[in-house]
Amino acid sequence: MRRASRPPGLRGSGVARFLRPGSLAEACEIRAAQPEAVPLAGGTDLMVQLNSRRERPAALLDLGRVAELTQWSRDGDGFRIGAGVPFTRIIDEIGEQLPALTAAARTVGSAQIRNRGTLGGNLGTGSPAGDGLPPLVATGGEVELVSVRGSRTVSVEEFCTGPKTTLLAPDELVAAVRVPAARGPQRFAKVGTRNAMVIAIAAVATALDVGNRAVRVAFGAAGPRPARARAAEEFAVAALDWDGGVIGPEVANRFGALVAEACTPIDDVRASAAYRRRAVAVLAARSLSWTWNEYRRGTCA
Repeated sequence: MRRASRPPGLRGSGVARFLRPGSLAEACEIRAAQPEAVPLAGGTDLMVQLNSRRERPAALLDLGRVAELTQWSRDGDGFRIGAGVPFTRIIDEIGEQLPALTAAARTVGSAQIRNRGTLGGNLGTGSPAGDGLPPLVATGGEVELVSVRGSRTVSVEEFCTGPKTTLLAPDELVAAVRVPAARGPQRFAKVGTRNAMVIAIAAVATALDVGNRAVRVAFGAAGPRPARARAAEEFAVAALDWDGGVIGPEVANRFGALVAEACTPIDDVRASAAYRRRAVAVLAARSLSWTWNEYRRGTCA
């Protein structure tokens, strides 16, 4: 009798069990009973680890059949996006209301990767270079965590604690992300070793809150976790003429320098720390100019 073969991506990986819950409640029960089981959503990060044999989990917890994770909805003045909603759907279905996140989603891998990859996966992986994370930090996004013990919500900035480390408890799953709707112009920009399908060397997300006359900026891939640059935010709020004045290059460049000062980049195979710091400064200066000019076009129309 012919023996059933493993899926190609798991061949030789040492995976012993493949668990497929049909509901979020069942997924939480399995997670509590078998915390060693690694959650599998889109699999765009995990399959790389399996195929390179850098990870050999005892079990995979496949969340593909959990319908609750594949839905999004309005949530007050923002959106609640299920952890299993792929980047393509974010772009197509709610992109206009979340411009920085949408811009980041467009830079994720290829079309095939965007069809599979999810924000929940970005958060679960906790990579400092996760494209979706700087926009979430810059806009005040929150992550909803669930377990058999209940649910809790923490800010994305607090959730990411270091390179691929998070506040996720062994029995918890990422259920959703809560993202405020844009309160003004937003931008996301990143630098990589090529123009497409690349891991970020440095990334910056900038968001204006016009009603509160506030600026928020976050960087990625230039420190152990995505983080805000609060000194740069305070400088921008004080330096900008909120009645629609022109932004000068000295303001934009100082803003970029302050964001770069907040970074703690490293040297690795993709770039030097010095290059990353310079890239962050340039991206931040440009993103502030872009968002401010967009704001001015609205106020001066």
